[in-house]
Amino acid sequence: MTLPNTQDTITEVDAVNNILPKRFRLWNKVKDGHAKQPPMAPIKAIMIAWIGGVIGIAVIGLVTDYTHYPFVLGSLGATCVLVFGFPESPFSQPRNIIGGHFLSSLMGLLFISVLGVTWWSTALALATAIAVMQLTKTVHPPAGSNPVIIMLTHATWPFLLTPTLVGATTLCVVAFIFHTIMSKKNYPTYWL
Repeated sequence: MTLPNTQDTITEVDAVNNILPKRFRLWNKVKDGHAKQPPMAPIKAIMIAWIGGVIGIAVIGLVTDYTHYPFVLGSLGATCVLVFGFPESPFSQPRNIIGGHFLSSLMGLLFISVLGVTWWSTALALATAIAVMQLTKTVHPPAGSNPVIIMLTHATWPFLLTPTLVGATTLCVVAFIFHTIMSKKNYPTYWL
């Protein structure tokens, strides 16, 4: 693209960036990302996380098969990534896992009860879950999917107990036993 009264050729991205204020310029955001990718975890840590993930979800699946109650929740898979792969993270602590799952599911159930299932009630439930987790210092990113799961499945109030509370609590107990025996990591780093 050639600008009038000049021989300089610029791209369409540059043309748009010249119109926008500096903080909104796309190219600046792309070219300024100089952080290096973190190194790969040691193979031993990867294997320990793998074993923990197998055991964690297997226990919840076994309890589901034995009791015929749904204890498996999609977001618990992402919880396994954190609690077995990154047990030192604040997001991986029992307070955050149990509190985050409980409060996010509670927000989903409140919004579905009051507003029904719509795209905007789903968005409001999710956003409120984020805010409530931040206010209570129980942020657990996988729990953010609970309001969406609740809306998609048209869940009712028993969802708060099972799979939410029982599943999250079971996973914390499994993680505590696993890290005590297998990984020798100090888990949890805090309870409350």
